[in-house]
Amino acid sequence: MAVIATSEQMSTLHSGTDQYASASADNHKGLFLALSSSVFIGGSFIVKKKGLKRAGTSGVRAGVGGYSYLSEPLWWAGMFTMIIGEIANFAAYAFAPAILVTPLGALSIIVSATLAHIILKEKLHVLGILGCCLCVVGSIAIVLHAPEERDIVSVIDVWNLATEPAFVLYTLSVLAVVLVLVFHFAPRYGNTQVMVYVAICSLMGSLSVMSAKALGIALKLTFEGVNQLVFPQTWVFAMVLMTSILTQMNYLNKALDTFNTAVVSPIYYVMFTSFTIVASIIMFKDWDRQQPTQVVTELCGFLTILGGTYLLHVTKDYADNASSGIGSIYTVLPSHLTPRLAMGTGSLKRPMLDGSPTDQIPLRRQESYHVPYS
Repeated sequence: MAVIATSEQMSTLHSGTDQYASASADNHKGLFLALSSSVFIGGSFIVKKKGLKRAGTSGVRAGVGGYSYLSEPLWWAGMFTMIIGEIANFAAYAFAPAILVTPLGALSIIVSATLAHIILKEKLHVLGILGCCLCVVGSIAIVLHAPEERDIVSVIDVWNLATEPAFVLYTLSVLAVVLVLVFHFAPRYGNTQVMVYVAICSLMGSLSVMSAKALGIALKLTFEGVNQLVFPQTWVFAMVLMTSILTQMNYLNKALDTFNTAVVSPIYYVMFTSFTIVASIIMFKDWDRQQPTQVVTELCGFLTILGGTYLLHVTKDYADNASSGIGSIYTVLPSHLTPRLAMGTGSLKRPMLDGSPTDQIPLRRQESYHVPYS
């Protein structure tokens, strides 16, 4: 009897080892796909930005509601690059948990900021480089302590998770906030407050990631021989994904056309990652399968990434003003004086845009000040 028990224990041990090895292999696949995705997406920001700038010279800019970029081949090249990155990202969610995949978008910040420095001449301050390094360190901490993928055998399992009261409440809250931003704040503050457009993209992005993960799992199981396309839930997730992506694309174009790439990219990353992690914790209960030390390490890694993106954000203005000839004089002046002097007015009044004062001048593209706003 003792021998039988030992054999059963050994069988259970081998089974658990095989499941762990399989989950670990899936995590590695998801890691590779996520890294590839970040490279393509980071590069697409630059290509699309150049397309938007070129289209703006001959038509109505996207930042003020124009769609002339749709006839610009360079913008479509950037969109094609982004699609490749999104496909890789989509596949990554089928193999690894969102807590592992999403923070690796920090690499897209580094790619985007570096290419913006080289190609778009949007200068990157030395502290911005330090910010990039912090993003990498934080991402590594999260990767090393990320949970294994949840064992899901059908898209019905995902649907059950998505229809639990906690996630339904989260979804309704996101939709309510997005509607308020789109119809109230975007027409009034979208061209002066970078957070408006980026918040819309990020909130909808958290829903798109959950839908992408559900659809990715369905396709993965289908390719493995367990057809999930017969379930209507699969197509519901697909429709939610398409709607979310179209909304993100529209408002991301507006943000990129209005504000500097090196400002949009890190803010978008921080907000998108934050909301996605929250959504994943609520829906997939990722932290329920982890030790407290792992959770704390992941939080520390994410805070490190936040510190890096903050450095990228605040030092972007220093580099822009240095390249404009203002140099070190600008960087040591009090913050309440610099916007006036940077405009070359020599006045202590706030610079005016269409008759109304604004505090957001350093975040804006300089050429955008000469465009009338409706």
